[in-house]
Amino acid sequence: MSMIPLAVPDAGVGHDPWWVVGIKVLLVFVFLVVLTLFNIWWERRVVARMQHRIGPNVHGPQGLLQSLADGMKLMFKEDLMPKGVDRFVFVAAPVIVSIPAFLTFAVIPFGPTVKIPFTDTYTRLQITDLPVSVLYVMAVASIGIYGIVLGGWSSNSTYSLLGGLRSSAQMISYEVGMGLALVTVFLFAGSMSTSEIVAAQGSHQSVSLFGADIPIPGWYAFLLFPSFVIYVISMIGETNRAPFDLPEAEGELVAGFLTEYSSMKYAMFFLAEYINMATVSALATTLFLGGWRAPWPISIWDGANSGFWPVLWFVGKMMCFIFFYIWLRGTLPRLRYDQFMKLGWKILIPVSLGWILLVATVRAVGREASTPRTWLLVAAGIAVLLALISLAVPQKPKTDKTEDDDGKDFDAFAGGFPVPPPLVKTSSRSEEAHRG
Repeated sequence: MSMIPLAVPDAGVGHDPWWVVGIKVLLVFVFLVVLTLFNIWWERRVVARMQHRIGPNVHGPQGLLQSLADGMKLMFKEDLMPKGVDRFVFVAAPVIVSIPAFLTFAVIPFGPTVKIPFTDTYTRLQITDLPVSVLYVMAVASIGIYGIVLGGWSSNSTYSLLGGLRSSAQMISYEVGMGLALVTVFLFAGSMSTSEIVAAQGSHQSVSLFGADIPIPGWYAFLLFPSFVIYVISMIGETNRAPFDLPEAEGELVAGFLTEYSSMKYAMFFLAEYINMATVSALATTLFLGGWRAPWPISIWDGANSGFWPVLWFVGKMMCFIFFYIWLRGTLPRLRYDQFMKLGWKILIPVSLGWILLVATVRAVGREASTPRTWLLVAAGIAVLLALISLAVPQKPKTDKTEDDDGKDFDAFAGGFPVPPPLVKTSSRSEEAHRG
């Protein structure tokens, strides 16, 4: 891996001239908009291929301009405003959802320090960086939930309100699992800065197992595989994508919180969804797949991690996650809402907490010279195996108590809501005729 010479002036992030910051912001904005148009076309083409269809192929070469044509169509469609809505909140909700989707890319590193062409200025391929960059991404991304709730509430529609509540509950639930999955990354990297986490994954690790040194890539997707799996599941639920697209599945007749929206306000919600997909994919690339660093065997080349080449590796890794999104949409059926919430609260969060405790224990005890790391890894593997076995053990079925067992009369309003009476055994017609 070739390093940038020490003579290269690197002012670091946050010290660039104003015109450099402006160029970076413009490039990131254009990149996200073009990436959204491409992802919509790519999703439709890939799903069509999975279903033995053709997909969009008319507008532009191979149908590449179909997404742009759809955007223009939404722009010129009639902008409907339902009667009785809160106009200010109804218009502000799409804006509240869209703006945080762009802001999260401010701390994502696209590459190392490079020289701007046709100038003598050096800059990092990152708008800015913070000591708590990952917390900044999580905080800004959570603001989008307010836009969804307000959009459903301001629509003056029962379907929209229920869809907004379901979506907010879903996103909040899986944000907890997503945040817990990142704790072990912080423990290993020793920092919450995105650029420092990428740097921490640059070196290869080796594990001494029974006297043999086994090399392991420095990517946290390998070292912290359970955290990587939990994060991937959580990011799909966080972005309301299939098979977790429950807010848009209100009886398959309406679009949840989007029911009353049309024209460009609907397009802004659509834009935010695809940019959020890119955001969580970029964050997964940064925290678990080495960020902009070249994968093996490309990393053998000395110039793989210098210049503008790292941008290609970063975008390639991110597009792998986007393809995973599309693959799931064309493969898995939609879950029920109770199954989805059970997965988040009863499985992902407890497993995340147990994994954090295990990793923290290994890191703390591993610093003691008297404790060999091999035995710690073996103990950790046994603990994970026991946890998986306990999840696979079927639970004892619960026996339903009927009103005949306790001898009490059935009260339909006992819980505050009317419920139908339980099924009881009735006498047959022959018994009734016998009784006369």
